[in-house]
Parts: sequence; structure tokens; C-alpha cells
Amino acid sequence: MTKVFIDGKEGTTGLKIYERFENRNDIELLQIPEEFRKDSKMRAEFINNSDITFLCLPDVAAIEAVNMVRNESVKIIDASTIHRILPEWAYGFPELDSTFRERIALSNRVAVPGCHASGFLSIIYPLVRLGILPKDYPIVCHSLTGYSGGGKSMISDYENKNKSSHYLSPRQYGLSQTHKHQKEMQEIAGLSQIPIFNPIVANFERGMEVSIPLYSNLIIGNGAKYVHEALRHHYAGQKMVEVMPLKSGDKFGGFLPANLLAGKNTMQIYVFGNEERIEVCSLFDNLGKGASGAAVQCMNIMLGLDEATGLI
Repeated sequence: MTKVFIDGKEGTTGLKIYERFENRNDIELLQIPEEFRKDSKMRAEFINNSDITFLCLPDVAAIEAVNMVRNESVKIIDASTIHRILPEWAYGFPELDSTFRERIALSNRVAVPGCHASGFLSIIYPLVRLGILPKDYPIVCHSLTGYSGGGKSMISDYENKNKSSHYLSPRQYGLSQTHKHQKEMQEIAGLSQIPIFNPIVANFERGMEVSIPLYSNLIIGNGAKYVHEALRHHYAGQKMVEVMPLKSGDKFGGFLPANLLAGKNTMQIYVFGNEERIEVCSLFDNLGKGASGAAVQCMNIMLGLDEATGLI
């Protein structure tokens, strides 16, 4: 039985990872007493007595936790921002290509992708790798997320009955164009410049819709059908990522709801447009494939299990 410790279980991602273990009989959860959850000595003991530790912590605390590891066999899965583009850490998005999956399977250090970055990379990484999208393409990315992605403080703000009317409207943020996910997006996708990124939070709890517009005359290929076929082939056979048929959006009356996959751990990719202008959209749960679901999927791969165990 695999011994698992969640350092930061009280946070949104930690709680959702915990929930995904509720019906698993192959996992022994090591639970630190509440009064010791911030005690460094006790945390170090739990980390080093585990087979796998999930870090659901702020960046500084995640660095501290990694430095506590004395048992070389302990596997660390980090949901913070800090290790995502470090070469010694495997990047936890196995569907991007076989090299990502192999590194996850063999590594003792895996960084879980950012939620916005997951949607962005699901679209951009294969298009760059296949030579369809130039590395210097001037990419603009729009990402609509449910408020649960902002953690306990934002959840409290949105669920406050006396909240400002501003919370009833979608709110764009990251206005300085220095969002913490942008460097990750650039580095993992292999782009020559940081993309313009427009994240938006709205008054719904869970779900994420990442959209990227493309001009056909600036890419290699011929319109939406070509891009759709390339993405469909790239993700063929994947359990957790599915490219939906062309015109799938028609069943929603011409709309694409951002909360379509709320509560799920999978991702759907949609391609819209024509021979001149293309819109590629990635839909998933910001707390599922965008966080805790992705973390558990990585754990399953590291343990040699079916990656979907406990997820679908």
C-alpha cells in the first residue's frame, strides 16, 4: 500500500486531492495532527515517512518542504508555481507527448502545471511541435475561470451574500501582463516570446475555458479543419484529453459553457472557425485537470498504475 502525505491539505487543491483518495484502497493517507501542520519538524517527519508527498503550498513553503527531504526514495508532486520550468523536475502533463509521460514515470520530482497553462499548452504545444504554428507567432490567449481557482480568500469573497455587484460581472485580471503562468506557457511551449495573456474570473464556482484565436495565413495549413485534424491525431488514444468533433459547439446553441466539465478530471478541445480565422478552445475543471486531478494522474503514472485510477 502506498503511503501518501498531503502537505497543505487544508487548501483548495489539497482538499480536492484528498477527496480523490476517499474510495481508494491502495492508498494509506498519512494525516498530520492539526496542531502540528505548520510545525517544520513534524512536516519533515511525515514527508520522509511517505512514498509520495503532494505539496499544496505557497512557493516559499514548497521550497522549504523539498529541502526537508532526506529519504531519497520519496517522490514529490508539487502543485506550486516554483518548480514548473526547472529542468530537473518533470512537467506533469503526460498528454503533451511521450517524452513528458516517460519523464513523469521515471522521476521522483514532478511539477503539476498551472491551470491556465494547462489549457494554453494543450493547444499551443502540439501546434508548435508539429510545425503548424511558428515559434514567433504573436499569440493572444483568453482564459475564463471559475472563482474556486483563486483559493479560500476568493471563494469567500464570491460566496459572501453581501458582496459588491462587481463580483456579478466577469473581471479581467493580470492586467500588467506579468501573470505567473506566462513564463511557464512560453518555456514549455518553446515560444520565442511571452504570449499576451488575458485571464478572467467570473461568478461561477468551477470550470475553465481557455481560448486562442489564430489567423490561417500566419500558420502552416489551411484553416480550422486542418488544425482540428492535427490536434485530433496528436491526442488520439488519450484517456483524459479528447478533441471534440468539428461543430460540436452547435449543440449548445452557438455558445460554449465554461463550466461544462465542472467536477470532472478530463479535458475537451474544440476547434471553431473557417479557412481564414480559427478559434481553438480547451475546456476543463480548474480544480480537476487544472490542479488536483492532474496531480493524482501524475501519481498514478509514477506508481505504474492506470493513469485514470480514481479519476473517471
